[in-house]
Amino acid sequence: MSNTDSQGAAPKETTFRAFSREQGANYAEHRIDYHPRLYNSVLDFHASTGGQLDTVLDVGCGPGTAVRTLAPRFAHAVGIDPSEGMIATARSLGGVSSTSELIRFEVTTAEEAGSQLSPPIAEGSVDLLIAANAAHWFDMSAFWPQAARLLRPGGTVALWGSGSMLVDRSMPNGPAIQAAVDRFEKSLDDHMLPGNRLVRGLYANLPLPWTLAEPVPEFDRASFVRKEWNTSEGSEPIDEFYTNQKPATVDALVKVLGTASPVVRWSKAHADAVGTERDPLQIMRKEIETLLQEAGMEPGAALIKGGVGGALLMVKKSAP
Repeated sequence: MSNTDSQGAAPKETTFRAFSREQGANYAEHRIDYHPRLYNSVLDFHASTGGQLDTVLDVGCGPGTAVRTLAPRFAHAVGIDPSEGMIATARSLGGVSSTSELIRFEVTTAEEAGSQLSPPIAEGSVDLLIAANAAHWFDMSAFWPQAARLLRPGGTVALWGSGSMLVDRSMPNGPAIQAAVDRFEKSLDDHMLPGNRLVRGLYANLPLPWTLAEPVPEFDRASFVRKEWNTSEGSEPIDEFYTNQKPATVDALVKVLGTASPVVRWSKAHADAVGTERDPLQIMRKEIETLLQEAGMEPGAALIKGGVGGALLMVKKSAP
């Protein structure tokens, strides 16, 4: 069953929207960039199908990680996000396009897509529209018409998202460490929203232009491409979804998982328990440290091998 209704609408995400500048900065610090292979997959698809390199738009840009990486390939770059804290962080980190123009970061939603900005994002001005780990929070029945409006003919939409953490089972006590991570995720069930489940399902149920109750005909269904990471034999390698995805210490793992929205929601609901023995992150930490000790490894220095599953969806706006 889809995590969205027949119109493609998901419950509105409020956790990241409410982020302060400090929370946005923490998110940016502990979230790593995507692998060059992912970006190259997007750029190769876009260019090989006639896409131009004038303007890239990142919808739900957060602190601007993806658009900051792609901007040097385009003459103009824009990032939009509904969170003032995220946009404040993105602006502080900056970034420039191939013409040395500053990336434009603005507070607006995927559903409005900058129509209320001054100046607005012009209709038919965008060549590549991306959403990195964000589309699961969009009302897709509103997003797809806006994407069709903003893209120039032959433009590309690229949406990608990552799933749950997968521990390398060949490492000492790997299966048991994976079980500890799984228990951690299970403990957050009450704080998981449909969007979380949608991205952890690697967008298998993400509404597409032709699956909506009111289809968006501007998109070329025949151009649709889906790529996956670490899902089956022949899929992309597990360590090539995020960049520098090297084995991590327990502390680094806890910091990354601490930026996940279910954890943020749990922490807000249980402020008195954060950092205590009732904190799911601390419970997981203790379990993993014990397992590392049992394997003869020093918990503070031991490295956990693994990665995530991922999916990339790409489609073109039809050219005349």
